[in-house]
Amino acid sequence: MTTLGILHPGSMGAAIAAQARRSGAAVLWCPAGRSASSKARAEEYGLTPVRTLSEMTEQADIILSLCPPTAAEDVARDVAACAYGRIYVDGNAVSPATVANISAIVEHSGATAVDGSVIGSPPSDSKSPRLYLSGPANVLPPVARLFAGSTVQARILPGGIGQASALKLSYSSYQKASRALAAVAYALASDHGVEAELLDIAEGRTTSYLAETAYFPKAAARSWRWSPEMKEAADALEEAGLPSELANAAAAVMERWAGLKDTSADLAHVLEVLHTGPSSDLT
Repeated sequence: MTTLGILHPGSMGAAIAAQARRSGAAVLWCPAGRSASSKARAEEYGLTPVRTLSEMTEQADIILSLCPPTAAEDVARDVAACAYGRIYVDGNAVSPATVANISAIVEHSGATAVDGSVIGSPPSDSKSPRLYLSGPANVLPPVARLFAGSTVQARILPGGIGQASALKLSYSSYQKASRALAAVAYALASDHGVEAELLDIAEGRTTSYLAETAYFPKAAARSWRWSPEMKEAADALEEAGLPSELANAAAAVMERWAGLKDTSADLAHVLEVLHTGPSSDLT
């Protein structure tokens, strides 16, 4: 039995870990310093608690980091400080340059780094995200096998560290920026009372995010972690010599929604906050 350590069981991490457990892995997590909601998710999915990160690093064959992009390097440093020497998968939405830094951090302690990225919603019986993996060829199959027969589609990419992250941010720079742009466009139309006409135009294009106004509140609630991801996407674009202004602009839009973290705001309030910025909240 392979033992997986998950850092940390947020909505995505817990669901991914549950699929590995369903496929036969033992899954460890460390409750120290985690929120009540993380603890509830871990209990719901049957994850095994350990007292300390050191205890996890002693037992885990593979550690998977799924956390906000801004915390990814600090999480890697914490693991490296425990002298972890097995397989470390960074599954976060970070740029190729950032994942290269993370690889250097964990490899210094003797671990083998894998670049991972998740594209899609948290896995469930009806949702099947893809987990892309790149890095040293000899360690990718054991990571992919963690999810054999589960709803997580593990896919190995050719090339080394940075490939999975590049793919994630290539997709994110379009998908998440499109959500933000659609919300801004709708807000402008709403200000002038022409939102119904705008939606009539958009609904003629069945693939348009602009027609999905019910998603704007969900985007706003997730912007606390989408905004850093957009900044990483901007870094990746700049590294490639490509324009990064739209990714940075999308991050700035999402920062206006910072006060709506993990809420269920209605559409009118989400549009209001686009005008007023993070000082406007639900209270």
